[in-house]
Amino acid sequence: MKSFEYVITDPVGIHARPAGIIIKEIKKFVSTVMIAKGDKSVDMKRGPLGVMGLKVKQGDTVKLTIEGPDEAEAAATIETFFKENF
Repeated sequence: MKSFEYVITDPVGIHARPAGIIIKEIKKFVSTVMIAKGDKSVDMKRGPLGVMGLKVKQGDTVKLTIEGPDEAEAAATIETFFKENF
């Protein structure tokens, strides 16, 4: 299992367009990818509405947990995407 925390720096937070893009990338991996804010967590492969339901804003910390056979590659891809887009 791989996990990392990330503080959202984008003034808009996690919004529809980049959420849709990262979910499309995540679906290429076999591993399960969960995103959590506080006590709520969502499987990112279920689509952007679940992620948007977390209402992540600038300054919020999210925790991503990746588990599966390709977790190392998935975690690296996701972490890079978050740094470049959120």
